[in-house]
Amino acid sequence: NGLSSGFGNYENKEAGWGGPPRDAAYNSFGGRSDRSKSAFFNDRGAGSRGRWVSLRSVIYERGGFAGGGNSRWAEESRDDDWSKPTAPNERLEHELFSASNTGINFEKYDDIPVEATGSSCPPHIESFHDVEMGEIIMGNINLSRYTRPTPVQKYAIPIIKSKRDLMACAQTGSGKTAAFLLPVLSQIYTEGPGDALQAENGRYGRRKQYPISLVLAPTRELALQIYDEARKFAYRSRVRPCVVYGGADIGQQIRDLERGCHLLVATPGRLVDMMERGKIGLDYCHYLVVDEADRMLDMGFEPQIRRIVEQDTMPPKGIRRTMMFSATFPKEIQILARDFLEDYIFLAVGRVGSTSENITQKVVWVEETDKRSFLLDLLNATGKDSLTLVFVETKKGADALEDFLYREGYACTSIHGDRSQRDREEALHQFRSGRCPILVATANVKYNINVKHVINFDLPSDIEEYVHRIGRTGRVGNLGLATSFFNDKNSNITKDLLDILVEAKQEVPSWLESLAYEHQHKSNNRGRSKRFSGGFGARDYRQTPGSGSFSNNRSGRSAGGHGGNRGFGGGKQTIRTGVFCSFFFFFFNCYENYGRM
Repeated sequence: NGLSSGFGNYENKEAGWGGPPRDAAYNSFGGRSDRSKSAFFNDRGAGSRGRWVSLRSVIYERGGFAGGGNSRWAEESRDDDWSKPTAPNERLEHELFSASNTGINFEKYDDIPVEATGSSCPPHIESFHDVEMGEIIMGNINLSRYTRPTPVQKYAIPIIKSKRDLMACAQTGSGKTAAFLLPVLSQIYTEGPGDALQAENGRYGRRKQYPISLVLAPTRELALQIYDEARKFAYRSRVRPCVVYGGADIGQQIRDLERGCHLLVATPGRLVDMMERGKIGLDYCHYLVVDEADRMLDMGFEPQIRRIVEQDTMPPKGIRRTMMFSATFPKEIQILARDFLEDYIFLAVGRVGSTSENITQKVVWVEETDKRSFLLDLLNATGKDSLTLVFVETKKGADALEDFLYREGYACTSIHGDRSQRDREEALHQFRSGRCPILVATANVKYNINVKHVINFDLPSDIEEYVHRIGRTGRVGNLGLATSFFNDKNSNITKDLLDILVEAKQEVPSWLESLAYEHQHKSNNRGRSKRFSGGFGARDYRQTPGSGSFSNNRSGRSAGGHGGNRGFGGGKQTIRTGVFCSFFFFFFNCYENYGRM
C-alpha cells in the first residue's frame, strides 16, 4: 500500500504495535459516519449494550485506544508506551490522507518575514526533522505529504515543544492548525495520559472524561475542520480526538465522548453545557488552544471562555500551556488575551492582517442594480465547475441569490445561521464534492475550505472581515482569485481596502485611490475600523512605548473579577458608561430627596 509508506520501516508485527489492524467501525478515531457509529454504540436496550461489551472486549484484545470503562482495561492501557505507533488501518489511512495537498506555490512561503518577541525565544526550525516529535507524528507528516514546515510552523513548533505560552498571528490558510496540533500531540505521546486516565471512573455510560488537551473554536465548521486534522495526526496512536459543538445532537456527542477523549475540540457554548452535565472535567487539561482568538473574544465569547478557563477546575496559567492563534491580533485583543497567558512569546508571521500574494484581488465598481448580471458574467468566465464562494451580507439575501442562480441554471447551494446543522453539513458536502460548485454564504459563518474563487457580492463593513473572507482561497500555497463588488455603500472601508491591495502588491484601480484620498480628508479617518488602529496588531504591543503602564492599570482590578460582558473597545466605553451611571444616580437621588420634602 503506497499510503503506508509514511511509516517507512515500521512492521505490522513489531512488538508493542497493538496487534492486527482494527476495523474502521470501531477504530479510535470514529472511522465510520455518525450513522454507523450510532448503530454500533447505541446505548438503548440490553441488546445494544451487549454489542458494546463484546466490541469493547475486541478493542481491548487488539490493543485499542486507552481510557476504557473498567479498571483492568485502564490498568493495562496505562502500561502501554504511548510513543509507539499502533497497527495500521488501510481503510482509515486512505480516508484521512488521500486528499492531502501542500499547494503548488509552497516555496513562496520562504520569503515571508517572521518576528518573534518575548524572553528566551527558542530558535526556529527549517525542517520537521530539526525537532524530536516521535515516530507517530513523523509518520503522519509523511502521510500528509508535508515536505517542509510553513513559517508559522517553523517558529510555533519549537516554542510549544519548549513548553512556552504563545500568541501567534498568521494569515488564514498558513498552516496554523498543524502548527499547534503537531507539538501538542507529540508531547502527549511522549508523556502519556498521566493522571487523566486514573481520573476516569464509574461504569460505561456514566463516566466523566478528562481531556489532556482542549482546542476552542468560535464556529462549528472550524471545530470540525480542526477535528479532522486532529484525526490525521492522531492516526496510529492511543490518543482519541473528539469534537462537540452546538446545533447537533448532544446525545450522540455524549455517547462519542464516553468512548474516551484525550484531545477535545469544542465551541464554547456546547463545552460549558457538557461541563455542567458532568460529562467533561478539565482538571488534567495541560494544553489549551484558542483558535481564531480575536474573533472568539470579539464575538461575545469572553464570559464563556472565562467560565471555562478561570472559574472551573482547569489548571491555572503557568501550569497549563496556552496557545492563541489568529489571522489578526489588534492591540485591544492582545491586552485582553494577556489574562490567559503567562510569559508568552508573540509571533507575527508576515504583515498580520494583510493577505497572501497568492491571492489575485480584483475590486470592481458595480452598482447595486447591476450586481446580479455582473455575477453571471464572472461565473461564466471562471467556469461553472470551479469552486466559487459568494459572500452576501444577510440571510435573506443568501436565499434570494441562491434562488436566482438556480433559476439561471447554475448548480448552487447556500448556507447561513438560520439553517439547521444537518442542512449546513449537507450544503458543505455538496459544495466540496463539486455537485454544487457555487456556495452562497453569509459572513457570520466561517469556513476552512480552499476554493478557487471568492466573490464579495456584498463587501463587509470592516476590513478584518474582508481579510478572513478572501482567505478561503489561495490557502497553503495554492493560487486563488478574489473579486469584490464596490459602490457608494462601501465608502467606510475605502482606505483600509487600498492599504490591503498595496501591501499584497495588487493592482489598485485609480478610482479607488481617488476615493481613498477624498475620504481621508473629508472624514479625518473616522470611517476606519477601530479594530485596526494599531496597525492590524502586527507587532507585540508590549514592545510599544507606554504599554507597561497600561498593563499595570489593567492588572490592578479586584481579584476574582472575570470581566463579565465588558466591551472590547478599551477605556472610552468604560468612561462613557461611568459618566452615564453617575448622572443617573445623581438625578435619581435628587428625585428621592424631592419626594421626601
